[in-house]
Amino acid sequence: MNMKLVEAIGIRLDNLLKEKNLKQNHLSKMGGIPRSTICVTRSAKRKTVTVDTLYQICATMEITLKEFFDDAIFEDVTD
Repeated sequence: MNMKLVEAIGIRLDNLLKEKNLKQNHLSKMGGIPRSTICVTRSAKRKTVTVDTLYQICATMEITLKEFFDDAIFEDVTD
C-alpha cells in the first residue's frame, strides 16, 4: 500500500499516542503545541509537516526523530 509522507506521519503519530497512552490534548498542553496543529498532523489535512513541529512533538513524547521514523510504515511512502 503506497501512501504520502504526511499520511504516514499522521498514522505514526496516532500509533505513538496510543502506545504512550496520551491524548492529543495532553500532548498539546505538555509541549505547548497548538491542539489544531496536532489534529491536522494526525489527519494529514495539510500537504506538509514542518520539521520544527515534528521535532517539538517528538521532544514532548521523549523520543528522537530517528525513533519516530524508525517504523515500517515509512517504507511505503511514495512522495
